[in-house]
Amino acid sequence: MFIEIKKLSKIYHQYLAVNQINFQIEKNKTLGLLGPNGCGKTTTIGMILGLVSPTEGQILIENKNIISFKRDEILRRFNFASPYVELPKKLTVKQNLEIYGRLYGVENLNDRINEISNDLDIKNFFQRKTGELSSGQKNRVSLAKSLINKPEILLLDEPTASLDPDIGDFIRSYIQEYKSKNEVTILLASHNMSEVERLCDSIIMMRKGKVIDKGTCSELIKKHGRNNLEETFLKLARGKDEL
Repeated sequence: MFIEIKKLSKIYHQYLAVNQINFQIEKNKTLGLLGPNGCGKTTTIGMILGLVSPTEGQILIENKNIISFKRDEILRRFNFASPYVELPKKLTVKQNLEIYGRLYGVENLNDRINEISNDLDIKNFFQRKTGELSSGQKNRVSLAKSLINKPEILLLDEPTASLDPDIGDFIRSYIQEYKSKNEVTILLASHNMSEVERLCDSIIMMRKGKVIDKGTCSELIKKHGRNNLEETFLKLARGKDEL
């Protein structure tokens, strides 16, 4: 198994945000991380990234605990995108990509910036400050930053939140196309159920810091007797069904 989470917990000032969760992600697969606001998704992502220290438990990459990784080794293998984490607003788009490219130790950086910028159609606002961009433009720049180092492991926290249908579809299509051409393992947190069905090989559902169910979209829809994933999500988010 490529990524394995074992009995992972996080306590903030006596508040149990993540409670003994276990799950696995196979190499080159996309796992959806679902659950209502406050269920522990973002904290879980933060722990996998090494930004939040677990209270207990293990995060294993190819059977190696990430605590034993050197920081630069983690940076080379991981990256992350979220509309809730803004890039430096006073820097231009190009400056942001240059700085993050250097942080990740990207070789032939100018070539990589040109490549990813052409793919995501952001060159026409290269010299604009990031803080002046629209939501859709910011999301594309954030995605460009998350792929600048060609990560093995990509963590996406609601990558299409607040986007109009056209830009949202562009982002989802790009993620699909990128994954088909590159070896990348993805953890996707999203509240968009059609997005989850489109992008994810399997999903886990969290509630109140716990993993309460897991499987493919079709398996969970059938198991819970619902017509679609959104109805299944609502049942699990509100109900008492647990593994």
